[in-house]
This record gives sequence, C-alpha cells and structure tokens, in this order.
Amino acid sequence: MYACPICEKTVPESVINRHIDSNCTIFLDEPSPPPTQTQVKSKVGSFFTTPAPKRDGQLKPDDAGSSPLVNGVASTQAAPTSRTPFSFFNTQPVNGTKRPAEDDAETTIEQPDAAVKLGPPTKKAKNSHAPLAERMRPQTLDDVTGQELVGAEGVLRGLVVTGDKGIPSMILWGPPGSGKTTIARLIAQTAGTRFVEINSTSSGVGECKRIFDEAKNELRLTGRKTIIFCDEIHRFSKSQQDVFLGPVESGQVTLIGATTENPSFKVGNALLSRCRTFTLSKLDEEHIFAILKRALASEVPGLVPTPPPSPVDDGATPDVKQHVSASSSDHLLARDDFALLRYLAAFADGDARTGLNLVELALDLCRRPNITAEDIKRSLTQTLVYDRAGDQHYDTISAFHKSVRGSDPDAALYYLARMLQSGEDPLYVARRMVVIASEDVGLADNTMLSLATAAYSAAEKIGMPECRINLAHCATALALAPKSIRSYSGLSAAYSALKEPGVAGLPIPLQMRNAPTKLMKNLGYGVDYKYNPSYVNGEVVQTYLPEKLVGRKFLGADDFGDKVDPDLKTGDESAKPVDRAEPEEDLLLNPDGD
Repeated sequence: MYACPICEKTVPESVINRHIDSNCTIFLDEPSPPPTQTQVKSKVGSFFTTPAPKRDGQLKPDDAGSSPLVNGVASTQAAPTSRTPFSFFNTQPVNGTKRPAEDDAETTIEQPDAAVKLGPPTKKAKNSHAPLAERMRPQTLDDVTGQELVGAEGVLRGLVVTGDKGIPSMILWGPPGSGKTTIARLIAQTAGTRFVEINSTSSGVGECKRIFDEAKNELRLTGRKTIIFCDEIHRFSKSQQDVFLGPVESGQVTLIGATTENPSFKVGNALLSRCRTFTLSKLDEEHIFAILKRALASEVPGLVPTPPPSPVDDGATPDVKQHVSASSSDHLLARDDFALLRYLAAFADGDARTGLNLVELALDLCRRPNITAEDIKRSLTQTLVYDRAGDQHYDTISAFHKSVRGSDPDAALYYLARMLQSGEDPLYVARRMVVIASEDVGLADNTMLSLATAAYSAAEKIGMPECRINLAHCATALALAPKSIRSYSGLSAAYSALKEPGVAGLPIPLQMRNAPTKLMKNLGYGVDYKYNPSYVNGEVVQTYLPEKLVGRKFLGADDFGDKVDPDLKTGDESAKPVDRAEPEEDLLLNPDGD
C-alpha cells in the first residue's frame, strides 16, 4: 500500500495511477470501523475539500434510537437497549457508546475461543493445487542447484547482490528445466524490484507498451525499478523484439529474457547488444537426483533421514503433503539407496521439471496396493515411450542394428519408424547405417557404403519429414543385402594381437619405412622396396609385416563364423529360414498412401 501524494490516503500499489487520474475518488483503502468507535465517512471525496475532523466516539442523544451504520450502510435492525454479550462477528458499538475498559479486557480473553469455534477452516498452502515442480521452486539463490552463475562465486549472483549500478538487462539461455524462470524471479526478489512476467506466446506489443507506462509511473512515484521477465523470447518476431529497445536502453525497465534457442540466431542484434547473455548449463544426473530427493523429503516426511529446508509454506497444515505409509510402498523410492529415484533422475535427461513430474507420478502410483518398482518403471515407460538420452534410446537403435544384421527388413523398418516418430535425430540413424554398411555388409556388397553415405547426405540436406524416405530406402537395402564380416573380423583380430606383449612396439621393416631425407636413405629407409605397379600383375616377393609376425593371418577366408544355431540343428521349423512366397498380385500405393 502507498500513500497518495495528493490526498494522503492509502491506495493499492497496482492502481495508484488510476486513482490519481480519477481525482482521488476511487480505489481508496477504507477498512471497517474498529469496535471502539463508529466512523461515518463519505464514499466519494473531493479534490478541493478539506478532510472533515474526526468525530467523537459518543453519538448525539437524538441519534440514540437511530439505526447504527455498518461500513457506511444503514442497518435495518434497531439498536439494542441492553448490553449484549460479546460475539466474534459483532463489531458495532452497543447503545452507541464506547465499552468500558474492563469489557475490553474481558473481550480480549474470550475472543480466541470464539475464533476457534466460529472462525473459517484451517488455512492451506496457497499453492497446494500447483504441480510438484511449481511447489518445489527454490526460495533463495542459495537453494538453486547446479548453476554456478548464481553460486557463491557466480558472476550473476555478484551482479545482483553487490551491483552498485543495478541489475543489467540480460538473456538467460539454457535447456528446458534448467532454472531460467526461477532465477529470474529470485533476482527480482533479491533486488527488491517490481517484477512483471510475460510470455511471448500470449503477450503482444500493446501489453508490453502498457507495462512500460506502468513501469515509468512506478519509477517516478516510488523510485522503484521494474523487471520484465519475458519467457520464450525467441518466439517474438524481430519487429516485436524492437519494442524493448527504447525502454531497455533508457533504463526505464530491466529486461530478463529466457530462451532455449541460440540467441545469436533468435534474438535481434539490436536487442542483443543491449543485454548480457548468460548460458545456463544442463543439469547433470547428480543435480537432478538432489532436487528429487529434496522433493521426496517434502512430500513424504520422515522418508529421507535429514531433509533440507523445504519451500512449502510454513502456514500450511501437514495435510497438504502426500502422506504415504512407510509400510506400504513409499519404501520403493528409497530402497537400495534411492535406486528408483536415481532411475527417474536419469530418465529426466537434465530437465528438473520433468524429473519432478515423474516423482509426482511415482508417488501417485505408490498408493496402489502391491505395486513394485518394475511396475512403476513400466508405467513411466508407457508415459514417455522414448527418451533420447536413456535406455530406450540405446535399446531401440540396438534393435534396429541387429534387425538389419539379421536380414529382417520388417523389423528394421519398425524400429526406424519408432525412432523417427519419437523425435530421434535422423542423422544419428544415418550415421549408424554408414557403420552397418562396412561392419555387416562389408565385402559382400561394396556399393552399400556409397548408398549409406548418400543417405546421410540426403538426411543432412533435406531433413525431416522427407528424409525418412531416404533412410527407409537405405535400411531396406542393407537388410536385404548379402552380409560379410571378413574385414570387420580381421580388424578385430589385429586389435587382439596388439594386446599381446611386445607386439604393439615391433620395429617396422626398413623397406616399409618412409625416407624423405638423405640421412634416412643412408640409414636404409625404403631401400629394396619393390613398387608393385611396376611389376607384371603387381606380383612381387616382399615382406610387409614385422619380422615376428611374418606368416600371421588376420583376414579370414569366410564371410561368417563357424557356429551352428542349436535351434536349426534340432529341426525347429520356426527358426529355419524360409523362402518368401511371391505375392499373387502386386499392390502399388501412390505417394498419398491410397
């Protein structure tokens, strides 16, 4: 609340400008009269009228029989003729006279009991309905985890705490769930400035200009600066971003923009030159685990031995937290040194918001009877079908590779579609197929390497969704191509030989060595080397391996190994390769799938 500089009455901070524009007639803060006196004030004041003197607490005799006023409105009930016992809701004087001092003392003692009986129900936390990720936001800069910028020696913390020239405008660039919004709110809280939060997806230029005007009036009347936090600022067009140039440059407002995209490409150069860019690092697994453990200590009291301070409202009652019986299933989250919680931290992939949402879901699942850790993992896997940095990422690409190696084009196409549908990087799949072309197809069809390289180039130049067709072409060709692991097995054999004592350091034969200088030639480097193209069919008698390895073979003669599948040997019909039946009629689909 602020005192109006004109009428000296208290007015809410957010409407002080509109109050002044109305000649001090609206938005007045007029509390109810206290129980010791009756105040009769007019609702509308005049700019040129001197405030009336305070009236005496005693009413005139001719007013004794009139109806008392309740908040300026006449009551329809007549004034009582005798002293009425005290009531918690009775705020009007009795018989128009002030109560004696002994009545006040008696009232002071009786009031708490009445409040307990007649008062409203127990207050709950204001944000009890909010998701766990919102309730667990840090309350101070010291509570922020995993960001050195706001740590004890952080650059951003130094600007906020010890900066003499105020907080500069800045762009916070970081991945989702790294704490951009939280840090912006804590900066305003620490600096004691006015904080306005907007989102580029729902705010326009008109709203921004209105906020600029309010910030200008706020600075002129109270001297307090305004911080505007713009989330997803990269979604503003360059022309929309230009609306911040004047207010930011003049110091009228301080802009804190948050973005997950590279500011060099998504934020205009003019605005970028007026702001400092701070890069927030991706939270590692240990940081996410610490955040989830703190949330678990807040939601399930007593589960974590020494929980850190929780940001839950102190005025809230314990019933706003999720109480899970320690004998039922909350032990699943703490079993084996919080193994399930660590699994959720790894599943979050550096996103604290995702991790907290997973913990909230896991706590709900723990309420089911006879639930197990594997059931929770399976339920979460159904919720998030594919995590690009977790087990699903590696399991799916492994299944795709093995399906191509096993010459099963149907399975290869299934896993390819599954990865691309889930948002996997198509270049990652293309790189794996370049490896498959040499590792599994190899010498059996040398053209597959060229095809795989071309598929990678196509995916790089075209991108999704069209490049999925090129990837399917390459995956099908690799699956149907003949296979040979001769070169790959020979390389593995050579690597195995290097592990033998002394083999890795064997001297290279002199005739195989390079002789770029006269001294090296005099030492015998390159002497007696026979240049194969100079001979018929390139056939010469020459030793290439070190002396101790002469005669040793690394490249095998067979394209495959010598193991036999026991299922094939026992006559299992389902495991035997079968010839594909020719379709009776070819069914061709147009590009639209019809």
